[in-house]
Amino acid sequence: MIDYSKWKDIEVSDDEDDTHPNIDKHSLFKWRHEARVQRMNEFQQAKDKLAASITTTKKEIESTKLRLKEGSESDEVKKELAKLEKKMEQLMQEENDLKKKERLMPWNVDTIGTEGWSKTKINKPAPKQDKSNEEEREKIYVEFVKENEKKVKQFGMLSKWDDCKAFLLEQPQLCCEETANYLTLWCLNLEIEEKRSLMEHVSKQVISMQYILELAKQLDCDPRSCIASFFSRIQTADKEYLDAFNDELTSFRKRIKSRAKEKIDAALKEVEEEERQKRLGPGGVDPAEVFEALPDCMKKCFEERDIEALKKVVAEMPEDEAKYHMKRCVDSGLWIPDAGKPDEGDPQ
Repeated sequence: MIDYSKWKDIEVSDDEDDTHPNIDKHSLFKWRHEARVQRMNEFQQAKDKLAASITTTKKEIESTKLRLKEGSESDEVKKELAKLEKKMEQLMQEENDLKKKERLMPWNVDTIGTEGWSKTKINKPAPKQDKSNEEEREKIYVEFVKENEKKVKQFGMLSKWDDCKAFLLEQPQLCCEETANYLTLWCLNLEIEEKRSLMEHVSKQVISMQYILELAKQLDCDPRSCIASFFSRIQTADKEYLDAFNDELTSFRKRIKSRAKEKIDAALKEVEEEERQKRLGPGGVDPAEVFEALPDCMKKCFEERDIEALKKVVAEMPEDEAKYHMKRCVDSGLWIPDAGKPDEGDPQ
């Protein structure tokens, strides 16, 4: 079982709500929502402009046909009519292309249809938990992991969309923030353990779950009711939708790698500091640091453990410099005065 308690300080933002603190909501979802709204506005403007062109062209065709019936400028009017009819064909083709593009657009609260929900059978919606209290959230998470850890890991190891869909429909209780949280921490743990390939595999399931939860949040409905719809959508998605999904997946993996590196570096620094503390001499000085700061001639004496040579080197050094280095050697434990020789004084 993963020791999640040691990761509970992972980058918690001040404005955090239900989303796991290691998931940057602004980079993961907000930008996508804003970009989608902008695309929808641009798409609607294109539709309006095309509709206006079609209306205008239809009127011009009707007017030109009327002129033909009246027999005015027959040859030129025929050429003009042919040109307008060709333009109309192009406009109608553009309209068909826009309709096709509209059918394939990513869903959101404004574009999603109702038919996709009518066949989704769900249990009575679970009451929403109050997760405003950090202690309560942790309690809910611990209880969830205790009951569902094995199943969450099973979901994390799936790869095919159909298998993921079927599994969640069989285990709808997994469609929640706790699953996303657990999978995120698992990814972090895997990266720390240098199991990069497995981390990247599980990370796809994190983003899939986040997509379902985000859709449910936008629709203000139970996430379980979005299971079938999400997987049906992702399996028929166009390049733009898949690119957005993959961009978020890549961004998430980068954050996991970065956070894992921070954790490893912090752990290494902690170990180094513990070792340094153990090395400290009676004067609270690190012998390794003292040794590195010694003149080469003194270093050689310590490396060869030549006490006589050290005494000679110290005697030939300026008095202040000799006292400075020897005091640091004593404070660090690199040199123990009179060790084992009570009648022998300091080499100075």
